[in-house]
Amino acid sequence: MNVFKPSFFITILCIIIFSCNNSTKNQHEFTNDLVKETSPYLLQHAHNPVNWKAWNDTTLAEAKKDKKLIIISIGYAACHWCHVMEKESFEDSLVAKTMNKNFVNIKVDREERPDVDKVYMKAVQLMTGNGGWPLNVIALPDGRPIWGGTYFTKKQWQKVLVQITENYKNKPESFYAFADELEKGVKGLDLIQLNTEKADFTKLFLSNEVKKWSSLFDNSFGGKKGAPKFMMPNNYQFLLRYAHQNKDKKLLNSVEKTLNKMAFGGIFDQVNGGFSRYSTDKKWHVPHFEKMLYDNAQLVSLYAKAYQLTKNKIYKNIVLETLEFVKNDLTSAEGMFYSSLDADSYTPKNVLEEGAYYTWTKEELKSIITTNFDLFSKYYNINDFGYWEDDKYVLIKTIDDVSFSNKHHLSLNQLDNIKNDWKKQLKKVQKNRKKPRLDDKSLTSWNALMILGYVDAYSAFNQKEHLDIALKTANFIVNNLLSKEGKLYHNYKNGKTTINGFLEDYAATAQAFIKLHEVTSDKIWLEKANDLVKYTMTNFYDETSKMFFFSSKEDTDLASKIIEYQDNVIASSNSIMAKNLFALSHHLSNNSYKEKATAMLNNIKPKITDNASYYANWLDFMMNYTDKYYEVVIVGKKAQEKRVALQKKYLPNILISISNKASNLPLLENRFITDETYLYVCVNNTCRLPVKTIKETLKLIEN
Repeated sequence: MNVFKPSFFITILCIIIFSCNNSTKNQHEFTNDLVKETSPYLLQHAHNPVNWKAWNDTTLAEAKKDKKLIIISIGYAACHWCHVMEKESFEDSLVAKTMNKNFVNIKVDREERPDVDKVYMKAVQLMTGNGGWPLNVIALPDGRPIWGGTYFTKKQWQKVLVQITENYKNKPESFYAFADELEKGVKGLDLIQLNTEKADFTKLFLSNEVKKWSSLFDNSFGGKKGAPKFMMPNNYQFLLRYAHQNKDKKLLNSVEKTLNKMAFGGIFDQVNGGFSRYSTDKKWHVPHFEKMLYDNAQLVSLYAKAYQLTKNKIYKNIVLETLEFVKNDLTSAEGMFYSSLDADSYTPKNVLEEGAYYTWTKEELKSIITTNFDLFSKYYNINDFGYWEDDKYVLIKTIDDVSFSNKHHLSLNQLDNIKNDWKKQLKKVQKNRKKPRLDDKSLTSWNALMILGYVDAYSAFNQKEHLDIALKTANFIVNNLLSKEGKLYHNYKNGKTTINGFLEDYAATAQAFIKLHEVTSDKIWLEKANDLVKYTMTNFYDETSKMFFFSSKEDTDLASKIIEYQDNVIASSNSIMAKNLFALSHHLSNNSYKEKATAMLNNIKPKITDNASYYANWLDFMMNYTDKYYEVVIVGKKAQEKRVALQKKYLPNILISISNKASNLPLLENRFITDETYLYVCVNNTCRLPVKTIKETLKLIEN
C-alpha cells in the first residue's frame, strides 16, 4: 500500500513553482460559455473576460486534444471570497489574457457538482493541508491535479500562472510524476476496507468516544473550543440522543448551552430568522453572512427535537422563525426550495459588501428605535460585546427572555410586544436596503433535508401547514425530478434538470420519504423510498467494500471514485443510506437490508476513533444496536390522534408505523380491529400485548 507523505508533495510543488522562466504559447480563440448555464454562480462569471467553460465531457476532451493545462475554479453563489477573487483576478483583463492563452478554464458550481468538488478538494488538502472556497486547481490535460489552493490575490495568482506555464513547457515529466503520486494519495483517502470481524457495537465503545469528544467542548459558549465555529447539526442530534438515553445531565447541559448560544448569537438573524453558515468568532456572534438551505433545514430538525425533549420555548421560536425565513426567502412558487442567500449585498453606494444587509451603526439604530433604545441596547448588546468593526454592530443576545424580563421588571407579554415593535421598525428600514442575491437553483438533496425539517417540525408542534409544505415539495420531486426508470436528478431550475443525481440525493430523499410515511400512514412514500434504495443498490453499490459510491455507475469516472463516509456539516450519504436500510428492514421485514446496514457500520467503526465528531451520524446509528430499538405500531380509527400524542415526547429510539385501516404492510398486517385503536410496542420482532393509551405505551418503552 502506498503511504501518503505530505512533505513529498510540498517539496515537488516547490520545485515546480519556483524553478521556472517566462514563455509564451500560441493563443487559441475561446468564448465565455457560461452564458449557456443555469447555475447562478456560473452566470455570475458569464461576462468575465476569462473564457470560462462549464465542466462537461466536451470541455475535458478539448483539453486533451490541445494538450493544454486546465484551471478548475470551484465556488458557489453565496461565497464571499469567491466574489473577492472574481473582482480582483477574473474581471482583470491582464489576468484573463494569461488564463485564456495558456489554459482551458473551467468554472464549477460546487453545489451542482459535489462530485467534482470532492475530488479536487481532497487533492488540495493533501497538497497544502487546507481547503475551502474558492478552490482553485491546475490540472493536466487528463484532469489529474498538479497544483491547488484556495483564495489568491491578483499578484499571487498571476505569478503562479506564469510559473506553472513555464515549468509545464520545460519539465512536463515532473508534473506527470507528481500527478501519479498525488492520484495514489487521493484514491487512498477513500479506501474502505471490508471489516470481516464480527460486528460488535457496545455502550463502552460509545461512552469512550463521547468522553474523548467532550474534552473539546467550549464550556463558556458551547460548540467546540476555538473559532471559527460551525453549527454541525448532526453532532448535536447524536449528543442530544446520547445524553437523553444515558441520563447524562452534564452532556445534556452542554448541548443545551450550545443550542442557546447559537440561538442568541448573531449567527441567527435576530430580525428575520434563519441561520448563517458559520461564526467567525468563538461566541457565535459575527457570521459569514451567507444563509444556506441545508443549514437551516437541519437546524429546524435539531431544534424541533430539542423542544420535544426540553419543552424550552426558545427552541420552538427558533424553529418557527427559521421556517418563516425559509417560506419568505427560499421557497419557490412551485414548492421547491432555493439554495442560498449571498454573504454580500449592495451598500447605498452600490458596492458589494459582506453583511451590509444585516449590520447596523449605533447612530442608525438610535434613529430607528426612538423609544426604549436603552432597553434595546441592553437586549441586543449595542456595546463592546455586540460590536463588530467599522462602527457596525451585529445583534446578539446574552440571556433568555425570562431572565431579561425579570431583570428589567417586565412581563413576558410586555417584552414580546416591545420586541415585535423593534423588529417591525428594523424590517421597515431593511426594505429600503438591497437584499442579498438569491441562488435560485434547487438541489434535490437539500430539498429533501428541508422536507425532513418540516416533517420534524410537524411532529413536534402538529401544525398542519408544515406537513402540507413537506408534501408539496415531495410530490414535486416525484413528478419532476424522478424518471420512470427510477433515476433522480440533482438540480432543478426554470423547468430544467441537467445533472444526474448523486448518492446524497437518493439517500436524503429516501430518508424524507420514510419519515413522511411514518407521519401520514400513506404507503406510497414507503414504496418510493424503497424504489430509490433499490436503484442505488443497482447503480451505486460497491460489492467489494459493501459501501456506496458517491456517483452512479452511469456517470463518467473522475480522477478518483469517491465513497463519502465522513459526516461533515451534512451527514455523509453513506451514513444516511445505512439508516435508510435499517429503517426499511423494519418496515418491510427485509433482513438483507439490515445485514447491509450492519456491514456498513462495521466498516466505519475502526475509523471513528480518529475523530468521533466526523462520524456523529454513524454513532447515532450505532445506538440502534447498543440500546433497545422499538417498533411502535398504532392501528385503528384514532391512530393519527395517538401518533400526535406520542410524538410530543422525544423518542429517538423508536420507529413508528400507523394506519387507520387494514394494511398488508408487514408491521401492520392482521392488527386492525374495527372501532378500536391499539398500540403495539415491539423489539427484535417480539411484541408486547397491545395497549390502548399513550401512558401505557411510554411505560413499555421507558422500561
